[in-house]
Amino acid sequence: MSALVDRLVARILSLDVNLLACQARLAAATDAEALHDLRVGVRRLRSLLRPLRGLPGVEQLEQAGAQVGRVTTPIRDREVLAAYLHQHGQHAAGDRRTVLLAQEYPAVAAGPELARLAMVLDAFPRFLRAAQRQELLGGLRPRIEKRLGKQWQALGQALEDPAHDRHRLRLLIKRVRYAAESYPELDRLPGPAIKRLKAAQAALGDWHDCWQWLAQAEQQPDLLPCVATWRRTMLKAEARADRMLDKLYGDCFGH
Repeated sequence: MSALVDRLVARILSLDVNLLACQARLAAATDAEALHDLRVGVRRLRSLLRPLRGLPGVEQLEQAGAQVGRVTTPIRDREVLAAYLHQHGQHAAGDRRTVLLAQEYPAVAAGPELARLAMVLDAFPRFLRAAQRQELLGGLRPRIEKRLGKQWQALGQALEDPAHDRHRLRLLIKRVRYAAESYPELDRLPGPAIKRLKAAQAALGDWHDCWQWLAQAEQQPDLLPCVATWRRTMLKAEARADRMLDKLYGDCFGH
């Protein structure tokens, strides 16, 4: 038990350092990956916390992470779209969004959401150590293993549904993948699982981008020149995602 708690504290501290580094990168606008890296770090944190629900401090930390996610989601979406537009010669439309990003990055870095997350995250290792001293962490390993097993089972059931919802599958795949990476010593996934999860997540991500951009094009006329391409690309991404999902199911859930 002590070793598991030690590893949890070490991972929390690593995520804390990463958060502060991403915050500094955003404030200084040093590179184009700072926001993405911040969001990945928050996603990994939430995956680490999900099996710990009920322990002191977890709810507050989850809420702080969720708020950062909500604030940064539209900015990340704009960032991805701007990069696409520039790559495909739609520079005027890309520039309109890039100008907004230059204002949004420092606002996120200095915003109350990130400040609260940093504060709660910094205090969380002390909560864990206090819970350990008070012997509140009994059964921690089976609790985490049970939660990971339930997430894997939910993904398998969703894949079995012939009318599966790609949005929900994308979320479930992210949860399973990042949870497995958060608790590698408790990983009981089949051998090819991580590889298949990554491939399915990437394909679903391509599909989701097109789906989202087509919805935006209904309200943003400067995106209309891209609509025909996005419709074709979305159909291809759907087919590729379905192939990746079939491989995931066949290699990891097939009987």
